[in-house]
Amino acid sequence: MKNKIKQLLSPTFSRRDFMKSTSAVGGLAAIAGSISLPFKSSPVAAATTSEEKVVWSACTVNCGSRCPLRMHVADGEIKWVETDNTGDDEYGNHQIRACLRGRSMRRRVYNPDRLKYPMKRVGKRGEGKFKRISWEEAFDEVANNLMRIRKEYGNEAIYLQYGTGTLGGTVTKSWPPGSSLLARLMNLSGGYLNHYGTYSTAQIAAGLPYTYGSGANNSFSDIENTKLIVQFGNNPAETRMSGGGQIHHLTVSKSRSNAKMIVIDPRYTDTAGGREDQWIPIRPGTDAALVAGMAHVMIKEDLVDQPFLDKYCVGYDEKTLPASAPANSDYKSYILGRDTDGIEKTPAWAADITGIPADVIIKLAREISSTKPCAIFQGWGPQRHANGELTARAISMLSILTGNVGIAGGGTGAREGNTSIPFVRFPIPENPVKTSISFFLWTDAIFRGVEMTAKADGVRGKDKLDVPIKFIWNYAGNSMLNQHSDINRTHEILQDDKACEMIVVIDNHMTSSAKYADIILPDLTTSEQSDFCMDGAAANMPYFIFASQAIKPVFEARSIYDICTEVAKRLGIEKEFTEGRDQEGWLRHLYAETRKADPSLPDFETMREKGIYKRKTEHFVAHESFRKNPESNPLATPSGKIEIYSERLANIAAEWELPKGDVIHPLPVYTSTHDGWDDPKRNEYPLQLTGFHYKSRTHSTYGNVEQIMEAAPQQIWLNPIDAQQRGIKHDDPVRIFNERGEIHLTAKVTPRMMPGVTALGEGAWYAPDKKGVDHGGSMNVLTTLRPSPLAKGNPQHTNLIDVQLLTKA
Repeated sequence: MKNKIKQLLSPTFSRRDFMKSTSAVGGLAAIAGSISLPFKSSPVAAATTSEEKVVWSACTVNCGSRCPLRMHVADGEIKWVETDNTGDDEYGNHQIRACLRGRSMRRRVYNPDRLKYPMKRVGKRGEGKFKRISWEEAFDEVANNLMRIRKEYGNEAIYLQYGTGTLGGTVTKSWPPGSSLLARLMNLSGGYLNHYGTYSTAQIAAGLPYTYGSGANNSFSDIENTKLIVQFGNNPAETRMSGGGQIHHLTVSKSRSNAKMIVIDPRYTDTAGGREDQWIPIRPGTDAALVAGMAHVMIKEDLVDQPFLDKYCVGYDEKTLPASAPANSDYKSYILGRDTDGIEKTPAWAADITGIPADVIIKLAREISSTKPCAIFQGWGPQRHANGELTARAISMLSILTGNVGIAGGGTGAREGNTSIPFVRFPIPENPVKTSISFFLWTDAIFRGVEMTAKADGVRGKDKLDVPIKFIWNYAGNSMLNQHSDINRTHEILQDDKACEMIVVIDNHMTSSAKYADIILPDLTTSEQSDFCMDGAAANMPYFIFASQAIKPVFEARSIYDICTEVAKRLGIEKEFTEGRDQEGWLRHLYAETRKADPSLPDFETMREKGIYKRKTEHFVAHESFRKNPESNPLATPSGKIEIYSERLANIAAEWELPKGDVIHPLPVYTSTHDGWDDPKRNEYPLQLTGFHYKSRTHSTYGNVEQIMEAAPQQIWLNPIDAQQRGIKHDDPVRIFNERGEIHLTAKVTPRMMPGVTALGEGAWYAPDKKGVDHGGSMNVLTTLRPSPLAKGNPQHTNLIDVQLLTKA
């Protein structure tokens, strides 16, 4: 592994060497399909000087951080990559040191999978068979189909696919799609079908606002004021690595406070990794039961902060229930078994569900309630379940019951918060189409669009969809296939080009999703253009980066701005789209607008030369003003208070049409789910499967950098007990399967995994053989398209599978 990392960073490993390397891990040859285009230097990529220069750039992938890169360029080629060298090691003025992924950026720029020319599909969707076409042909094809579909079906049939491949940019941002240049293009020409929610945060983003009016929490830098840290499924050591990531703020602040840290997770994560004082393994999807068991202890032993609950909250007990709520529908009654289910939520009850011993639950409840301030954080893994909305709200109850909301060292129980430097973004006209669907139900909107309704499918803006999706824009997103659920079913839906009639993919590489395009348009990387890039996870030191163009575009790749401009020209709205500016002109304009509000910022040319701008700020404390004066600073809930009981959710639960087993509830209750720990299907598929964000990728980005894949291979994590029962040893080949599909990988047998539970790093590139068996390790071969109840989000950690030793036929 050390040799691979040295090779990855080696400045002597040239682009020519990389182009000679055609071998790949995880079936990249299959992903490339039948395309065989030589990757050779083109005249446009050549430079006239051999003198090395250093150019500021950035890693703008979707990890939550945004790290600066310093590109060493000679002969028009990136020779090697450094990271931030400004500031010092004083926390708050520290260097934003990129992780190994960002430092491998030139491996993405000069990757064998790099898209080089516009292409048109010639085979079936998914086969990866394309022919090279000119840009003029590509633009005409796209514009003509847009106009045809718009005329025949209306603008509601046009959809902007969820994509986060380039995040944090100003001109180049792909997320949210509604703020992208494609949205500007479409809104100037009649609009498009919008979506709400995200693959990352659907359930927590839908659930927590019913409690707090937002999803805010204290920043990790505020941990220096706490005495106890409790992390539910939060793993910034892998999700938000580097000096720009939250792990830096966590470790430094924790060292300052010397706070105890408890990690609750079915997997012993890298964030735990010696930093934790206690690891508590838990069955996936049962966090709300654990909270209920702890709440029982707190209530019975009079450990709750009753004055806080009385003053700031709605629905803890009967005296603060809304008038519309039935008797015994308060949270206290639910915990004590006085509500309709009649079950007392004792630690013993919780132990049977969670797999955590009752004495551990009791001790944990006492420790959380007796230690103040206590900082409760949850990652986005626990909410990515079939009962995720309830889970997110339940975890926040620990902060509420103990009165830790709105104080330094405390928090709300949500994901850690951030601060940022305000920046004027690209202006996006209002979408004339008011209809939107859940981001997760776009496949449904293709094959049963006109059946989708507001009460059954969460359609917003009207009672039902009038037309199915007929045209898809996919910009910098691998959610067409790889990051979506039930890949085999998604493949079937996408292969039918009579259903969705046109798919346009704009990307850097031949991803799993790009194989399903009708037209492929090769995009520039960050290194080939200039843009302002915003940090995404700063605690007490927000910053932004001026990423300058380091090299000229390779082959025929073009920027998203140029692509949209050319389509706008064919739609007759070029003037409205560009407003007379090129990409450089827009950067200057937006920065000038930003400086009007903040004159302390350096001028444009100074910022270009400087590369990065940092600003030290104070810790962020969520709802601090509310805590000080709730009457003058109400929350964004109907009552202005923390709503433990939500009247809005009670109304939705009464009105919506839900499939059997789905639960929407006014309280943050625990509920069983399909494909959960107690589903009868465990007789056939006895192991739970959960996903995690793996250090070798950011979702699927960097998933085709060979050296990183070899340093951190894709494997299924399996507890030794489960492995021994199946005759599996470490590194053995195994088949992982359920009714939706099958994956062949090797096993990582480790006590870092809870018995009965397995884990796969998400984002591995799908690489099927002729029988449809995936050899890349994409867990979405095994996940379901059935959405969660409230958010209609992706329950991609709620799965049942089995694992067997793979023997040769």
